[in-house]
Amino acid sequence: MLSDEEITSEKIRNPVGEPGEGFGVIEAARGTLIHHYDVDEQGLIKKANLIVATTNNAGAITMSVRDAAKGLIKNGIVNDGLLNMVEMAFRAYDPCFGCATHCMPGSMPLIANIYDRNEKLIKSIRRD
Repeated sequence: MLSDEEITSEKIRNPVGEPGEGFGVIEAARGTLIHHYDVDEQGLIKKANLIVATTNNAGAITMSVRDAAKGLIKNGIVNDGLLNMVEMAFRAYDPCFGCATHCMPGSMPLIANIYDRNEKLIKSIRRD
């Protein structure tokens, strides 16, 4: 492919249309994606703003993780199986979370802090 003249040509850019701003909203597997771009006369992006599903779902993800942990943790006992179930709470919203945070498959870092009803830290478990 490196010797293909069309691939290595300097004529790889599409012609520039009108400069200005544009945006798009699309539903994807992870949820709603919002893209906003500002392009100059040369077709170069001067500004880009991306709002991804994780941002839109952050509040709900946080509450689901909290509720899953409260429902699953009993007497301060936590193990890998429990951490996997808590992780499932946010993966329901964002199955791509591992890649989105640049983690290698199978190595989703997670810290579980266990508090008693008086908000005293009982135990902290790390998986990284």
